[in-house]
Amino acid sequence: MTDFKRISPEQAQALRSQGGVVVDIRDTHSYANGHIAGSSHLDNHSLPDFIAAADLDQPLIVTCYHGHSSQSAAAYLAHQGFSDVYSLDGGFELWRQTYPDQVETGEPT
Repeated sequence: MTDFKRISPEQAQALRSQGGVVVDIRDTHSYANGHIAGSSHLDNHSLPDFIAAADLDQPLIVTCYHGHSSQSAAAYLAHQGFSDVYSLDGGFELWRQTYPDQVETGEPT
């Protein structure tokens, strides 16, 4: 049994409107060139601080390029104590096609 669920962009958008948090695990350059509006960049350096500061009960949506790597990351985060973790099917590429108005650019903060 997996500790995360796979969801479509439409389901992810609904979760976002209910306070779900989106984390993007792609490389910094890809994130800067375009990411889901309001998402946070998550990498090995920012991961410990993110986990320490996070609300473990808040829905967490993990995205990558095409929805493959995010599954491993989502499983890892579920094992770190997050109770409601999702992997975005199709990743950022499908999100960009589905919600082009919900994409922004810029370096991670």
